[in-house]
Amino acid sequence: MLIDFLPDKALYPFESQWFDSSAGRVHYIDEGSGIPILFCHGSPTWSFLYRKIIDELRDRFRCVAVDYLGFGLSERPAGYGYTIAEHAAVVGELVDHLGLDQFVIMGQDWGGPIGTAVGTERADRVRGLVLGNTLLWPTDTWPQKAFSRVMASAPMQRRILRDNLLVERFLLGELRNTISDAEADHYRKVQPSPAARRGIAAMPGQILAARPLLEQLATNVPARLGATPTLLVWGMKDMAFRAPAFLPRMRETFTDHQVLELPEAKHFIPEHEPATIAEAIRLRFR
Repeated sequence: MLIDFLPDKALYPFESQWFDSSAGRVHYIDEGSGIPILFCHGSPTWSFLYRKIIDELRDRFRCVAVDYLGFGLSERPAGYGYTIAEHAAVVGELVDHLGLDQFVIMGQDWGGPIGTAVGTERADRVRGLVLGNTLLWPTDTWPQKAFSRVMASAPMQRRILRDNLLVERFLLGELRNTISDAEADHYRKVQPSPAARRGIAAMPGQILAARPLLEQLATNVPARLGATPTLLVWGMKDMAFRAPAFLPRMRETFTDHQVLELPEAKHFIPEHEPATIAEAIRLRFR
């Protein structure tokens, strides 16, 4: 299943590229030249999330942004499990296909675990990390466990599939006063039907189901990427990844880190402060 949606060039001024991974056809963009940056989105977004940052950086960086299978313009393949481990494996295939070397990984939300899972397997090729409002270890906090169980329950899965709940309530509910109606439609129209939404529907349950991968990351990230130059970017009004609960451990994980706190930003930081984030990336990795 492919998505029949053509982004508005005024909002998403990039050329679509396609990669036939071992699991399905993947959509990505590859813009600019210079130090490569791999942009890994979270749920329920797609590469559109990073459009403003990429537009700011592509004069100095090679910006590669991927849509995971089940997200954005990528295929919804039959038999695919939509697990975090599977997403990381497919993104890793793309990285190797493009021959990315000495590249920076930016990951927000699930993009943090997916991006660092790719990076730990290619640590000698990773130049830097930009991580925001994410985690790299199994969650032991009650709110996130409860959210995972509730959203993975049969009644909530029906609402996610039928009503596009994750996009309408959690994404666009936060961004209501931040983006235009046309931009909001770019998030809606890449998830046009219940069948198209299986990938985003699987994500909440992965908070608990991906524990084995997250346990590996809790060990492998400090061991293999802990000395990598890192920029931690945090939306300080994010109620899901509250700074006091997550930032201290992120700081401990990376010995060479800088922190950019965004006082007014919530969870979807590339939508709230794209210019600020882009400038911080330029300064950190010039």
